[in-house]
Amino acid sequence: MARGKETPPKAVRQILKVAREMAGSGTPQPELVRRLAFLYRQLSPEQRKVLFRELVRELEVGPEELRDALASTRERLAQRPDLAPRLAAELRARLKSPIRRFLEGFFNVPTGLQLLVMGRADILEAQREGATGTEPLEREIADLLTRWFSRGLLFVQEIDESSPYRLIRYLKQHEMVHPMVSLDEMAVRLGHDRRCFGLFHRVLPDEPVVFIEVALTRGLARSIHDILDQPPSGDAPPPDTAIFYSINSTQNGLSGLGLGKVLIFKVAEELRASDPGLKTFATLSPMPRFWRRYLRPILAGEPVPGTLSRDEIAAMFSEKALAALRKTCAAHGTEPPDHPADLLLAILDDPGWIESPSYRKWLRKPMVEIAHRYLTKERDPHGRSICPVANFHLGNGASITRKTIHFAANRSPRGLEESCGLMVNYVYSEHWFRTLRRSLGI
Repeated sequence: MARGKETPPKAVRQILKVAREMAGSGTPQPELVRRLAFLYRQLSPEQRKVLFRELVRELEVGPEELRDALASTRERLAQRPDLAPRLAAELRARLKSPIRRFLEGFFNVPTGLQLLVMGRADILEAQREGATGTEPLEREIADLLTRWFSRGLLFVQEIDESSPYRLIRYLKQHEMVHPMVSLDEMAVRLGHDRRCFGLFHRVLPDEPVVFIEVALTRGLARSIHDILDQPPSGDAPPPDTAIFYSINSTQNGLSGLGLGKVLIFKVAEELRASDPGLKTFATLSPMPRFWRRYLRPILAGEPVPGTLSRDEIAAMFSEKALAALRKTCAAHGTEPPDHPADLLLAILDDPGWIESPSYRKWLRKPMVEIAHRYLTKERDPHGRSICPVANFHLGNGASITRKTIHFAANRSPRGLEESCGLMVNYVYSEHWFRTLRRSLGI
């Protein structure tokens, strides 16, 4: 919609009317919030984009008000520099956005919290699709959610076989890392030396906002099949390692708020208390963009956000390895290409490669090297890892080495499609726990 040229749809106008009323009050109004929630759910995705832009246009501080406030503050500061702290406080109060006052009316209203989380998820999706002008609204919502999901309002609860059926079914529906076909699979995930914990908000106590699945093992787990494909034996050696193998946010609107880090810490503390023999805490994580968005485009000569080249990949293979790979490729009925990058593309494009002992033998070392480069060196324009999972864990303070990158660790169709079967242990150090404990005031 071109701003100022079209009238917003009726449902959007109704929401804007309620928003203006709430912005003028700034106090929780459950009836208005419930009305907003009802109206919002009637909007199409395109109408929601219109709403986001109109909320910013109508409720954000305008250019004239901003200009006057800054000019007045600048003039008074020039006369009395010693009043800088007071002037800064007055400026913040004067420029408090009506959007903030509107959003604060959602506080302590369960429907309101759900609506804000849903709305932020929709804004983030709109931004991914190229929508502009929504940033002030997203920042205000994110700031409020960060405060409302503070440590005092969150609690961790273990989920086990005695938990309500509705909760266990909820986990199955929101398990996105290693999806389940049936609820029967929960028997393995909640069985001996398997734990599951949810992070709950006191306003929404029935559904976890994040949940984490844990395997207690002897040493680092190097394959997801060792965890999921067979129940652990009751006579196994005592575990000394906690493997976080699945971390799921059930609400897209809470992404980027650091709740996963809080849950990892809180669960590790609970596990330490219940099992003092646990000495190592690590993940077994996927690399969801490795093949389709990184390695395959490089092999095909397409541009990617990274620095690795086809020739650098070729240099990772010895002549002996290339000869063995070409021989195996020909034995499978494919004419082996000359360039090593083209050869690797021909092999990996067929997920059946994982069944070949020869392929697994000769691909292991170079694929681990490529994965290490991807996880530790490749960066986006903002300096972050181009792997979102690595960005999360390395940003939290975990570490990886080549020895914690595992080849053929996820041989499922999805594992091969996402990361050529590679998985990673991100290891959390004792120093990380001490630092986070201090920052949380524990």
